[in-house]
Amino acid sequence: MTSNRWIALLLGLLLAFGAAAATAAGPAVLEPGVERLALTPHLSYGIDETGRADASAMFARASRGDFKPLPGDSAAFGFTQGAYWFHAPLFNQNPAEQRWLLVLHYPLLDNVDIYLRYPDGRVEHMASGDTLPFSARSIRYRHPNFWVTLPQRTEVELLVRVASRSSMQVPLALYTPTAFAELERDSQFGIGLFYGILVALLCYNLVLWLSLRDASHFWYMFHVTGFGLVMFCLNGLAFEYLWPNSPWFANLAIPLSMAVSQVAMHQFCRVFLELETRQPIANKISLALIGFFLLMGLATFVLDYRTVVRPMTLAVFPGALFILYLAITSIRNGYAPAKVFLMAWAFLLLGTALYASVSFGLLDKNFFTEYGIQIGSAMEMILLSFALAYRYARLRSENERLVREHNEQLERHVARRTSELSTALEQLAEANQRLRESNRRDALTGLFNRRHFRDMFEQQLHQANEHRQSLGVLLIDLDHFKDVNDTHGHLAGDECLRWLGRCLHDNLVDHGALLARFGGEEFVVALPDITGDRLVQVAEQLRLKICGEPVRYAGNNIRISASIGVFLLRPGAGLGVDDALHQADDALYMAKNRGRNCVHAAEGIS
Repeated sequence: MTSNRWIALLLGLLLAFGAAAATAAGPAVLEPGVERLALTPHLSYGIDETGRADASAMFARASRGDFKPLPGDSAAFGFTQGAYWFHAPLFNQNPAEQRWLLVLHYPLLDNVDIYLRYPDGRVEHMASGDTLPFSARSIRYRHPNFWVTLPQRTEVELLVRVASRSSMQVPLALYTPTAFAELERDSQFGIGLFYGILVALLCYNLVLWLSLRDASHFWYMFHVTGFGLVMFCLNGLAFEYLWPNSPWFANLAIPLSMAVSQVAMHQFCRVFLELETRQPIANKISLALIGFFLLMGLATFVLDYRTVVRPMTLAVFPGALFILYLAITSIRNGYAPAKVFLMAWAFLLLGTALYASVSFGLLDKNFFTEYGIQIGSAMEMILLSFALAYRYARLRSENERLVREHNEQLERHVARRTSELSTALEQLAEANQRLRESNRRDALTGLFNRRHFRDMFEQQLHQANEHRQSLGVLLIDLDHFKDVNDTHGHLAGDECLRWLGRCLHDNLVDHGALLARFGGEEFVVALPDITGDRLVQVAEQLRLKICGEPVRYAGNNIRISASIGVFLLRPGAGLGVDDALHQADDALYMAKNRGRNCVHAAEGIS
């Protein structure tokens, strides 16, 4: 054999070894103490272009090493054909957890099937996706999710099949129940804050439109509503709360809301920038874009999902560039309000472009690409309100100039318009005040929310240290609250939370307590200048009050109880807010372990 043939053989062996190594993804090891694990680095994938392969065939392909690592460790593939299969071995070394929640953090996938193959050959199969009713999910959550059992020190093969007409994004992660509860609590807070901003701005501009009858405010409200509906669908919340039993309409609502949002966006641009008089040619192009999105909105009722969504998503890019061009041109032509308009739309269009880039697989899925559209849109809505106010300030300046140039009759007319503008500005201040107050309060119970509690608690802690006083912390959690929701319904559960808020206020207000809803069915109380024995006594009295009086709702007497964790911050201890909350949370955990409906004080409280 010649030297060239030996070299070719050696290169072939090296390439074969490299290919085998590339397809061998390391197992996902759940180490002790790990509560969450992203599976993307451990996944390999294979494509079933016909969509007809079964799990046994794909398990065999994975065993032969036919699956490939994810390209660039990215789980986003854009719009694809056929079915995608993902494989990963799971090895649980965490002795404290055998039951894990597998979450696919993308709500728009049509069909998601998971298969778990155990060492004894047993295969478990579960299905989810937005072609099934929302009740098919393991827990009521906007993303597809599955409870999986992973025995300790046992390798379990995970195989996931995904087929969808929307963008193929498969960011899989495993969570312990506790870790998932914390994740959901934080995400729900962020989502609630986002929609709170949208609702506040919508109401504020509704008041302005009703009083001023200005078209800009009407189309602004239309834009806020359309964009809010798009985000409600893209976040999976519309399927969860509006039509959980209608997968057909859940898929239809996404392109339909996209069309409404785009129509509102371009129409508001036309009105605000006054394109009809200032840029007639651009006005015709904008009308053509509106016509296109209206046509695509009607097409959602007769055409395939992907046939409608893909061109609309592609149209986001030229639409974004066109609006930026209009804003820049308006600024060059001396239209001053376009400056704030440009700032506002730059935030929105950047966020939208990031989201659309993930849909087509151009960018990886991360915090900024997943939530950039929410952040950008919230900034855009706020800045557009400033732009409208600036626009009216400009009108006021024009009116003042008209006062100087025209006769007394015009002067009276300008005075009336100025008065209307003053009323609008006063309404803006009142709306902003209401918005600030609503951001401090929990909408359901009327107590302070968690963020405001932290701010106030830091002030109390500082004062307590200055005056050498103790500061008590109670962390209260309703026992078996899920059973209340399951038995009596979520409205009854809401009434229980409201009742508990009133109970806390009535029993602790005389103590100068700081009360807040901590999240879900958890409440937190800070009691200034109190001894350890007295703090435990107050907590026990409160527990007896909660379990001793039923909640009356719809003719039913609902018995509830609570577990309470108690911690006392002593002056000079050097502990901060997070330390105090962690200590109280540990005490609450011990109260739960003792059988619930009890009070547990942290060590050294007496």
